[in-house]
Amino acid sequence: MAEIVCVIGNKGGTGKTTLSHMLCQGMGLLGQRSVCVLTDSQREPLDPEGRRYLIADARSSEALARVVDKLRGLPGWLGVIDGGANRAETDRKLHGLADLVLLPFRDSHEDMRAVIRDLETLPRAWALPSQWPANPWQREAADQARRELLGPWAGRVLPPVDALSASKLLLQRNLPERLPTPLANACRALAWRVLDLLGLAGEPPAEEGEDEGEGVVPGAGADDRAAV
Repeated sequence: MAEIVCVIGNKGGTGKTTLSHMLCQGMGLLGQRSVCVLTDSQREPLDPEGRRYLIADARSSEALARVVDKLRGLPGWLGVIDGGANRAETDRKLHGLADLVLLPFRDSHEDMRAVIRDLETLPRAWALPSQWPANPWQREAADQARRELLGPWAGRVLPPVDALSASKLLLQRNLPERLPTPLANACRALAWRVLDLLGLAGEPPAEEGEDEGEGVVPGAGADDRAAV
């Protein structure tokens, strides 16, 4: 059966959608077939052309049930369910069906208080610092706040995913022909970390050099598109 990762959390603006697409892009770079599953009714599906992963529209409960059933019958695949904000009951249901649950949060006290509430409600979930500051002074302040507020939950807090302006390229309706190398490396590292949590990782991936680049992005094959 496919493994299912849910990227959820009650607070909006934490980077759930960005992380979902980064994760799926990274899976493709590691040779892992994956599907990014849209469930937020406030968003429109992105064009799957040229992406290293498939996109499934599951913005209704009925569609989500069909997609999950389909995924469960695809050995070797990974489904990444992109959640929405202010959907506590839906989050509890997704937590129940997922093999891995990620709770993104940003470097604000409000986000940290919100993720604490989610950690209390969803006992198998991992908190994931997202869009973490790259500036040394800002990062130290963010890390200090995280240590103070999330100290009791430190065993369920993953290493941060750094802020990367290029990540917004993955949220464009049509993917650019070329993606920057730093984005490819960040996606690959995130995907390997998730595979490691699922017990499926091999050797850690090597970073690509700046001169190698992401290059032209190959899309999913016709057989893959027909699978979901």
